Formats: sequence, structure tokens, C-alpha cells
Amino acid sequence: MQTRLRRNSNLLPFLTAAMLLMELFDGSRIWALLLVGLGGAWLVSYLWARSLQRNLRFTREMRFGWAQVGDTLEERLTLDNRGWAPALWVEIKDRSTLPGYRASEVTGVGSGSRNQWRTRGLCTRRGLYTIGPTQLETGDPLGVYTLLCDDPSSTHLMVMPPVVTLPSIEVAPGGLSGDGRPRQNAPERTVSAASVRAYAPGDSLHTIHWPTTARHDAPYVHIFDGTPAGDWWIILDLDQRAQVGQDWDSTEEHAIILAASLADRGLRQRRAVGLAANAEKLVWLPPQEGDHHRWEILRALALVKPGPVPLAALLERTRPLIGRQCSVIVITPNLSGAWLEYLLPLLWRGIVPTILLLDAATFAAPGVGSADVDPRLAGAPKEDKRPTGEAQALAETLAQLGLARYIITHDMLNQPEMRPGQRGKWEWRATPTGRAVPVHQPGDTAWKRLSG
Repeated sequence: MQTRLRRNSNLLPFLTAAMLLMELFDGSRIWALLLVGLGGAWLVSYLWARSLQRNLRFTREMRFGWAQVGDTLEERLTLDNRGWAPALWVEIKDRSTLPGYRASEVTGVGSGSRNQWRTRGLCTRRGLYTIGPTQLETGDPLGVYTLLCDDPSSTHLMVMPPVVTLPSIEVAPGGLSGDGRPRQNAPERTVSAASVRAYAPGDSLHTIHWPTTARHDAPYVHIFDGTPAGDWWIILDLDQRAQVGQDWDSTEEHAIILAASLADRGLRQRRAVGLAANAEKLVWLPPQEGDHHRWEILRALALVKPGPVPLAALLERTRPLIGRQCSVIVITPNLSGAWLEYLLPLLWRGIVPTILLLDAATFAAPGVGSADVDPRLAGAPKEDKRPTGEAQALAETLAQLGLARYIITHDMLNQPEMRPGQRGKWEWRATPTGRAVPVHQPGDTAWKRLSG
């Protein structure tokens, strides 16, 4: 920790020197008393400040190196004073870049003692942020000297986009022989059925599992042992000309939440998931499996910004790399339909994309009603907004092409049950007697000191 001792005023040294001269030229008792008083005050102030400079120590610790939107960031701050002089006041100035979070504080610490406290903040925006550095300001009781302590310790905090449950979205199976979607006279019709799943547009009626359909009051189809599970390609449209709204009231953020949630779902189903996005810097992550790839996708989504490349160009670039067994998921707020012709080659190859249309008209207009905090995090109710005619018209066109399609309105991801974030929060389980027992506590994770 770098320290600087600054004298605030030259008045006390000047008066002390003046009293010394008066005592030398006119040996009066009053000059001696003033010299001792002023000189003593100056000396005590200096020794007090020097004691703080040598013995004051400050440390910051945090629990997590990453978080998701909606998570609680928790820090532990410790102020140690090993000297004889107490720090009657210490102003702590936090230089962190996380929006809405500051660990700034005004406190004090006695001689030979320690002051420790915790700060908490809510992660409201995805991105890469810095926690720290910190500056401390203190001084002697008379205010003659000010001690400035610069603590360069800091760490990076990656705030990932939230992952929410999307129960109403079913991804169409990939390829002409995708899972649960067999061809007539194809070998998979003779193999045994391993399990069932919900019916998706394009599935054959011959594969419907009637007992499960009757039990759930919704159509379900067989999944055959001999049918390969296709990879997922998520095509995320971040064309800056198609985006509407700001902050959490924007198609950009909702599209990223959809992409993150679908990627997480696919990877949990042991599928290989790929991501392509026409962001400011093109995002291209080929399909892979595993937890490492999940964090790779989430990190990419945490940093993306809208770019100038249109969706049609992105589809044209990715089309040659999409195999017959792949499921393609297109997420876009572009309702013009100009990009539809670039999907036709996929249809000719037997690939049935799933289209998620963000109904831009249901989102706040740019600069109107935008908030820095997701309304889900604040618990504020949102107005129910129905799909508009433009979105319905494009959905009907997609239906005529036999494509699975979903209209995503502003309120779809603002439901209370879809509030994002679990790290740094309490989770409870109710016992048969009605008692609430904590299942997960933020204190379960070890503290990590910020590095210098």
C-alpha cells in the first residue's frame, strides 16, 4: 500500500517558528508557553500521522470471481491499526467499476485494534468489471496532516447473463432423422424406444406415445435408441439496426438471456452446443459439450455488443458448417423477414430451424422508460404486452414454411418465477413441521483476498 503524508497548512509551523524567534529576542514567559504549546501540538500531530502511516493496514476480500445478473456480491473489508495512535476517522474511497456498487465508507479504528465489516451489492448488468482499487484518507485529530493511502489491490469480476427456465420453448429436432422424428422405412423405426419427449412441429404422428400423451394432456413422442442426438447451433442476431430499447428494456438483453438459457439447457441434455452472433466482434464457438464450454459461451455472451453485420450475412456464413443432424435456433428481433430466403437452403437439406422472434414493439422505445436495474430484481410489476400484428404476420409465414416459431414479448422473461441468479443468495427448504431450513448459504464459499 502506497502512502503519502501531506501537511494541510503552514500556519502552525509558522507560528511555532515565530514564537521561537520571540523567545530568543525577548525571553518572556508567555513566549515560552506559546512555543511549548504550538510546538508540542505540531510534534504530536506529526508523530500521530507517522504512526498511522506505518501501522495502518487495509485488506479487501470477496467470495466469487464471477457472478450472474441478479447475484449478490459480498465483500469483507478489514482495517488494522497496530500503532499507538487511533485513527479517529478513515474515509474509504472505492474505485470499483461495477454499476450501482460502492464499498466507500467513513469509519474509524482504535489503537492496536481491528475494524471489520461487510458490504453487499446486486449485480445488475452483464460485463467485465473491476473491484478495487481503493484509497484511504485519514489524519491527526488537529487536521495538521492528512495521510493518503493508495491500495492498488483489485480483481476482475465477470458478470454472466442470467440463465432462466424456458418451459414453453421446445427446440425442433435436427435433420431428417433427428431424435423422435423418424423417416418412413428408416432403420430407427425398428429399434426400441428409450424415452419420450414433448411433441415438436415436424414430428411424425406415428411416433406419438399415447399413454404419456394421455397422462400429461399434451402430445409426446418416442425417442429411439438408434437415433443420434444432433448438435445445437444458436444463431444470435445482434444487428444494431434491429435492436430496440435500452438496458433491461431492450431486445438485446432479452436475446442474450434466451441464448444463455438455451445453451445451458442443451448442454445439460448432453448435447454439443455452438454459438454464432453478429456482434461488434463476431462470436463463433463451434459445438462442444461439457461445463467448460458452458462458461465459454456465458463469457462470450457477457461481453457482446451489437454490431453492423445483418442477420442474412450471418446465416450465409454459418450455413455451410451446419450438419444435417443439427438443430438450428435463430433468435432475432428483425421482423422484416428479409432474412427468410437465407433459411431456405437449410430447409432443402432437411434441417428445421426453431425461430424465436422478439416482438420489438412490446419493448420500451429508446430513451423512454429505461431503467438501470432489471424490474425482476426490484420486484416491480410489468405491464402485460401482447404480440403485435407484425410479429404475428411473420409467425404465420414461418408456419406456412413448416418452421417452429415462438414470439417473445417483453413480459415473457419478466415473470417472478424467472428471476435470475442463485450465487450469493439463500435457498430454503420447508420441513414437514413447517420450519424453514437453509440449504445453501453465501458463507459456504471461502473468502479470497484482492491481489495487488
